[in-house]
Amino acid sequence: MRILIADDSALLREGLRLLLEDAGHEVVGTAATGTELVARALELRPELVISDIRMPPSHSDEGLRAAQEIRRSWPDAPIVLLSQYVVVSYATELIESGESATGYLLKDRVFDIRAFLESIERVAAGGVAIDPDVVGQVIASRRRTPLDDLTPREREVLELMGEGLTNAGISERLFISGGAVEKHTQRLFAKLGLSEGSSVHRRVTAVLTLLGR
Repeated sequence: MRILIADDSALLREGLRLLLEDAGHEVVGTAATGTELVARALELRPELVISDIRMPPSHSDEGLRAAQEIRRSWPDAPIVLLSQYVVVSYATELIESGESATGYLLKDRVFDIRAFLESIERVAAGGVAIDPDVVGQVIASRRRTPLDDLTPREREVLELMGEGLTNAGISERLFISGGAVEKHTQRLFAKLGLSEGSSVHRRVTAVLTLLGR
């Protein structure tokens, strides 16, 4: 997989490069600012962009703004944002800027190398991977929504969907059959008003609902 890394820390860029190359991926470029990230991403069209959210000059949300700018020219751009802290609005803004292929992970998640690699590979394949801590914070703080009509098992399935797991991955995590996962998935889609004939991406829309949008 061809990957572009963006972070103002040369140490983190090099650490990620070594980790990714050790896993068999190719780092085709790096960037240290949001402006540089946009230019490099549109020039190289990598199979995945991994970017810190906080970059110069203000060290606030330049990575997120760069990701949104990239998607205005390249809507299907596969992007994973890394954050030091949970900021739910960042995750929802990134998801809403594209059809899918979106990841929002805490930097601490990088130290769980296997989980990190699985997450970025899901995003590169067109999936969504949201950090479990983000999902947990949303669940703990939200007001009553259609989500409250879900059964405990349906909520578990949706939370794992938010982490980016496929039906097969959810089946393995919950120790239930693939058929059971499919039934829970279809029921939760129905309860959230996401019909099969809908033009929206139902999994992405369900995750946005989970995140409060």
